[in-house]
Amino acid sequence: MATLDTHAIARTLTDAGDPKLADAITAAVREAADHGDHVTPDHFKAGLAELEARLTWRFAGAMLAQTGVILAAVIGAAVAILRMLGT
Repeated sequence: MATLDTHAIARTLTDAGDPKLADAITAAVREAADHGDHVTPDHFKAGLAELEARLTWRFAGAMLAQTGVILAAVIGAAVAILRMLGT
């Protein structure tokens, strides 16, 4: 993973305006980077794959339930027709 050049960040922000604000922003960025609570591309891909798997299973379950409802309706209609025909 690439290292964070906080000196370059501070220099850029200082050149753009208030040095105290540049120091505060740089400190916040350094703290966030050091905290390690950020999402890496690998974490993002793993989370996306997990979400895809969960959605696939939910979709499959919904399709199965829908198929069951349709089959029940068709069988019910067939039974009703057979009773009407007296069989």
